[in-house]
Amino acid sequence: MNVGEVSRRTLADELATGVVELIREQQLEPGGQLDTVRTLAARFSVAVPTMREALRRLEAMGLVVLRHGSGVYVGENVRRSVLPNPHSPLLTGERLIDLLEARRAIEPPIAAMAATVRDPAGVARLSETLDEAERCLRHGDERLWIVNLEFHRALAEASGNTVLSEVVDSIVLVHAQEQREILRLHGDEPEDFAEHQGIVEAVLAGSADEAYRVTSEHLSNVIDVIRARHLDSDQ
Repeated sequence: MNVGEVSRRTLADELATGVVELIREQQLEPGGQLDTVRTLAARFSVAVPTMREALRRLEAMGLVVLRHGSGVYVGENVRRSVLPNPHSPLLTGERLIDLLEARRAIEPPIAAMAATVRDPAGVARLSETLDEAERCLRHGDERLWIVNLEFHRALAEASGNTVLSEVVDSIVLVHAQEQREILRLHGDEPEDFAEHQGIVEAVLAGSADEAYRVTSEHLSNVIDVIRARHLDSDQ
């Protein structure tokens, strides 16, 4: 698929949206129990593995919790006023670039603050997600895109500012599928990882200016790739 084309939502995307709508319709609170995976699969007329994939995506965003041998429960993030939009527009090149431009305006100052504050819990989570991303990269694990979302959430957490963390969380929750498409189109997972590694090194070193610079350069590099592919698809 060219970046200029409208992308198709996968079945797992549609199922995830359906589960979010179900939570809303039933007005379930965090900790509330949903139907079993098998029952949900029957409800949506899909195979159990497909249903499980959709639930894992929601689990990565904190909307559900899968407990082995127990069932599916509503996650803490369901309390948020901003949740994935079940009627969000399909992806286009222009939309992906707009999202990246917004992130370039927001995230470098957050990275600089993270390097200044270095909130212990956020820094620990930042290192953990980088290690997990390296494992995914080494083993070709398709969960890499989810881990990369967690990386940016952890970077905001390291800033120690709960409002900024909520802003980044909202971007992740609302635009998760756009972020996945950006990673796919960028295509260079090792380069993406190396740039994330540079951001972590700057934060751990306490260098606000360097953290700002490398984060801005990272997002600019991604924008350049996506914009070039978008222009190529128009020719």
